[in-house]
Amino acid sequence: MIATLVFVDVKAEFVEEFKQITVYNHENTRKEAGNIRFDVLQDNNDPTQFVLVEVFADADAAAFHKTTAHYLKWRDTVAPYMASPRRAMPTSPVAFS
Repeated sequence: MIATLVFVDVKAEFVEEFKQITVYNHENTRKEAGNIRFDVLQDNNDPTQFVLVEVFADADAAAFHKTTAHYLKWRDTVAPYMASPRRAMPTSPVAFS
């Protein structure tokens, strides 16, 4: 398995739009054969901060995700919403449920 944490800093005026398009990406990513988990988390103390938790069966499934229409739509839509470039942290699950 491969799990990636994606940290996103959203401009305050785009928080609701970001949430809508990200839920769309979440719903469609969950339909991918190689997707294990896809969580969208919003910081309780700063609503402009988000963490996406993306878990795929393997590197090929994670790479495939980045070619899908829903991901490409999400990527292009959220670009102007971001206050800074998103940051990804690839990880290997040690204990997972």
